[in-house]
Amino acid sequence: MKLRDKHCRDGAPALDAGTLAVLTVEVPAWKVVDKHHLERAFAFADFASALAFVNRVGAIAEEENHHPDILLGWGKATVTTWTHSAGGLSENDFVLAAKIDALM
Repeated sequence: MKLRDKHCRDGAPALDAGTLAVLTVEVPAWKVVDKHHLERAFAFADFASALAFVNRVGAIAEEENHHPDILLGWGKATVTTWTHSAGGLSENDFVLAAKIDALM
């Protein structure tokens, strides 16, 4: 099953290095930072487009009950996600990233 077809689940454990490498293949535009969080920058033509994207990301985050940090600026948005309860990356972060990628 593809990541974008899954849902975030409570209590997801931190990922080991092998699983991290496998899941990264499905979201190649995202950068794994310090094996702790995922980050991706998005570019847009203007502020309104970036804001609309952020609102769509927010709706997905609410549906999945997994909330990223989002930095919004003129023509850009950066999304950063990790699982606080796992102390780093869990499958939930990759599920969220794949769902966000599907917006583009």
